[in-house]
Order: sequence, then C-alpha cells, then structure tokens
Amino acid sequence: MLDLVLANLLSPAVLCFALGVLACRLGSDLRLPEPVQTALSAYLMLAIGLRGGAELAQVPLAELAAPMGAALLMGCAIPLGVFLVLRRLAGLALADAAALAAHYGSVSAVTFAAVTAMLDSQGVPFEGHATALLAVMEVPAIVVGIGLAQLLGAAGGRTSLAPLGGVIASKSVLLLLGGLAIGALAGPAGLRPVQPFFTGMFPGVLCLFLLELGRLAAERLGDFAKVGGRLLAFAVLAPLVQATLGLLVAAAAGLGEGGAVIFATLCASASYIAAPAAVRAALPEANPSLYLTCALGITFPFNIAVGLPLYQAMAAWLYG
Repeated sequence: MLDLVLANLLSPAVLCFALGVLACRLGSDLRLPEPVQTALSAYLMLAIGLRGGAELAQVPLAELAAPMGAALLMGCAIPLGVFLVLRRLAGLALADAAALAAHYGSVSAVTFAAVTAMLDSQGVPFEGHATALLAVMEVPAIVVGIGLAQLLGAAGGRTSLAPLGGVIASKSVLLLLGGLAIGALAGPAGLRPVQPFFTGMFPGVLCLFLLELGRLAAERLGDFAKVGGRLLAFAVLAPLVQATLGLLVAAAAGLGEGGAVIFATLCASASYIAAPAAVRAALPEANPSLYLTCALGITFPFNIAVGLPLYQAMAAWLYG
C-alpha cells in the first residue's frame, strides 16, 4: 500500500498538480492562459471519448448491460445518500445540500484521466468500456440533485430543470459522447492514424492541465474557514465511502480488478466542471464556496494524491 501511495505521489501528473499548488502559495504569476486551458480540456475530453469508443466497438452489447446498469444505479444512489447525510447530520440548507449532492453524485473526467493514466503506467489492464461508465454517470446525479431541490421547494419554487439541457449540450459532455461515437464508428484501425496525437501526448497534456488545477485548488484552500469542520470531514470521508460501495457494485457487475478501480474512482470523484455550471444556473441561492471548496479544494486533491492508490489497494484485497 505504501509503495502504491509513494509511486502515485511521485508520478509526473501529481507532481505537476503540487507545482501548481506551490505556485499559488508563493504568489507566482504562473498560470495558463484561458484559451490554453480550454484547448487542453477539449483535448482530454475528446481523447478519453475516442479511446473508450474504439474499445467499445470490440465489446458485445451483452457485456455492457451489467456495467452500464451499475453506473446508472450509483449515479442516482450517491446523490440521494449525500443529500440525506448533509441535511440530517450536517444541517445544511436545502439548496446547499442539493448542490453538493449534484457535485458528489456526478463525476470528474480529470480524475478519470488520472486513474487510467496510473493503471496504464503500471500495465494494469481494464475494460475498454470504462469511458462509457464515465459518460453514463456524468448527468444523472445533476438531475437528481436539482430535482430534489425542485421537489422539496428550494428557492420558493424558483428552481428549474431547464439548465440541464445546457449541461447535456455543453462542450465537455458533447466532446465525451461525440468521441465515444467517433471511436466506436471508426474502430481501432480507423483511429490508428491519429493515435500518436490522442494517445501518445495524453500524459503530457494531463500534466499541464493538472498544473493549472493545482493552482485553482490552492486558491480554494483559503475557503476552509467557510466550509467548516463537518463539511471538511465530509469531503474526505465521502470519497472513501463511495469508493467502497463502488468496488462492491463493480464486483457484482462483473468488472475486472482494473475496471473496479476505475469505477470506484468515478464513484469517489466529484464534478467541478458540468455540475457547477448547472447548479449555478438552477440553484443560484446555493453557496458556491461550499460546493466548489469541497469538490475542487478538498476531494479532488485527496483523490489525486491518496485516493487512487488506496482504491487500487482495496480492489487488490477484494479481488484477492
């Protein structure tokens, strides 16, 4: 276990994230221009989708039913559980609990990229349809979170599900789903000409993206006082509980050990791209310092530095 943690902490991706944190704390002007950030994000989404689609083209539909069902189940169950915990134990306002439920039920594509890069570097095999799990889990939790606020009367009935149409049509979701479709239609042979760009450059682009995310996460660390002790504990404990449940569901769905690590990581991750956009539009009364600090400032760094090797060790124990 210690060897896995050290190997992950010393990987280029995590070290680049740490460099971004250090740059922020030192007051450095190190930051990527906004157009570069947008381009890197688009590259990662499309690359993830293409890889998953190419692998998906080789998988019989019968093999997809159980994993896809498991992904949909967790995408709906996690936000419900998070909402109840935050309302009953943390005493959060309705809108804030719903906002955090949407974030923690949805998934982080960058965390997905990090775990697949970790497994690739170790030569650990995993199912090619793992990207489809990411796509299936992206939106349902946002629907559940905002829907809870809608049904229970958040904002005096002003909440609307209309922004969800924008989430589905957002560039990150479209690139991911579009990449899946292109990869599935082209297949491995069709993607071979662009493989050096979308596969060979992937680890380097991920490092640059994590460099900027490290800076953004460090900026959110100053909001710890606003988050409070109970939410700080939640942001660390929630991924552990969700990853454990994810491993058990993954095993029941027939995923292999590598696929289980990815599925557990998806369950443990929290969205900070699609979910904030939807929540900001649908639940304007929710406090951004709560859901952004928890998702981006606490859970994301925890997963990158400690969670990934921990979930891998848990899967190794479970699969024996």
